[in-house]
Amino acid sequence: MNKIVLAQINPIAGNIEYNSQIIKENIKKAKEEKADLIIFPELAIMGYPFGDIFMRHKTIINKQIEELNKITHLTKNITAVIGFAEPTEDSEKKPYYNSAAVLQNGKIINIVRKKLLPNYCEFNDYRYFEPAKETSEIFELNGEKFGIIVCEDSFNDKLFFKNECLYQTDPIEELMKHKPSTIINCSCSPTRNGKEYIKNALFSSIAKRYKVNYIYVNQAGYADNLAFDGTSRIYNKKGELTLRAKSFEEDFAIAVDFKGKIENLPKGMDKKQDISVFNLNYKNDLERTYKNLILAIKDYFGKNGFKKAVLGLSGGLDSSVCAVLLADALGKDNVWGISMPSKITSKESKNDAKELASKLGINFLEIPLAEEIDVLKKMLGNTFSQINTEKFEKSTTIENLQARLRATLLWSVSNEHKQMLPIATSDKSELYIGYATINGDMSGGYAPIADVTKTKLFALADFLNKYRKEKNAVPKAILEKPPGAELKINQKTGKTVCAEEENMPYEFLDELIWFVETKGFGYEDFLNHKFYYETKHKLSREQKEEWIKKFFWKSHCAVYKWHILPPSVITDSHSINLAEYRQPIISKVN
Repeated sequence: MNKIVLAQINPIAGNIEYNSQIIKENIKKAKEEKADLIIFPELAIMGYPFGDIFMRHKTIINKQIEELNKITHLTKNITAVIGFAEPTEDSEKKPYYNSAAVLQNGKIINIVRKKLLPNYCEFNDYRYFEPAKETSEIFELNGEKFGIIVCEDSFNDKLFFKNECLYQTDPIEELMKHKPSTIINCSCSPTRNGKEYIKNALFSSIAKRYKVNYIYVNQAGYADNLAFDGTSRIYNKKGELTLRAKSFEEDFAIAVDFKGKIENLPKGMDKKQDISVFNLNYKNDLERTYKNLILAIKDYFGKNGFKKAVLGLSGGLDSSVCAVLLADALGKDNVWGISMPSKITSKESKNDAKELASKLGINFLEIPLAEEIDVLKKMLGNTFSQINTEKFEKSTTIENLQARLRATLLWSVSNEHKQMLPIATSDKSELYIGYATINGDMSGGYAPIADVTKTKLFALADFLNKYRKEKNAVPKAILEKPPGAELKINQKTGKTVCAEEENMPYEFLDELIWFVETKGFGYEDFLNHKFYYETKHKLSREQKEEWIKKFFWKSHCAVYKWHILPPSVITDSHSINLAEYRQPIISKVN
């Protein structure tokens, strides 16, 4: 019988001393618990993702090996499995292996190397690593035979994925030739909508088919656009889940005879997501999305030395949801919301912003900018008259001027306070079509909701009003009003122009985004596509074509904005975040 610890840690990329200290503390704690084996995630000493850090700063690799040797000396009376970047020492190969070391009684008794190197979406393993040629050998502990694989090596199961396998070989199948009774998977697997269901089914299937215990140890935490949910676990030889660690936080999960505590998942996270059909029912992904966003904010601020946030509160949906998330992640006293009304800002919007701040208990200021906008308009009018620009009052210049003035104020507040960061409040739907102002509402040190579509954001706001201890933080009026920036007046109605007037209904827009990202649809595909929107609304062929054309034109013009978006976090199934999707600015797609 073995006592096993799943050390679900939250490292920092390139911070070898910090990561090693966490590892050492976990090993010490495991020894105090009289554990036989402690397992860490993939690349635990290096931290993941690491970008090009160790390609330019090669001394980091030496530090990492030095720390690995120090950690090895701590393994008297315990066995540890730790992920690290191993130099290949061969000029004809890539410079490193993605490896896991088995440490036992003060020695490195085995090193296992990753064979399958993902090079898609957010993964760039093949840029740095040499694939292993051989499958791992096994090691024994108290009569139990353990085999080790690293992350992707478990995701090419030919029987499970059938015709969707990306690689020629199946490392699990090859590993089983050595007849281990337990498989250990050291992993760094980011969270995505629907991914938990697939992982659970895959790992359970492997354990049941090969009649092995299956141990999965995943990283927790946020690192540059990616959130790792942890959720490490164990399956017995029948494929039954016998232990599951916490989600979206570090954990020290103990198993005795491959059994331990089964922590709850965020509600709906384990449900199968049917990606073949578009719908607006987000209920099974709202708690995961919330915890994903909260973890990302906490880690982005904490790991970078920031404690406070300042954002513009417009009384609209985007800034309201951002304010709730920031208050929950950083604490209400560390959030400043600033209302910056102009002459055309409605009384309702000002009241909604104030009410939201009051319910959240965050710091709040109202700073009218009407006079300042008038001064800048006059200055620009004089300037443009000298360069023969006649369309000044009819262009988007005045709209952008207001957004940029507000951003300037937020950055100035940030500059005057230590450890304070301004927030960009743009959502995914509006970023997709460029309905966001560079150096305006796109400006900030972090963009919390940049991968959340508008329809999902409405659902998330409703979820937050019910889920949080302090109910109904987002005023009902904000959930019911049409979204809009209140930057110009509709001359026909006398009211401020809402976003859907200028673009298209968000339900229609978000369906376009979903089919582009999930099915690869182009312009011609959409012309003959029966939209979900059409099942609820009358839609002429002409209007449909106009919206589709507008979408492709606007998204084409918006690509350069995607490239200058502040750091955010991927939370959707697919994303325009540069960590996943890299479209050239000079390109044309329809």
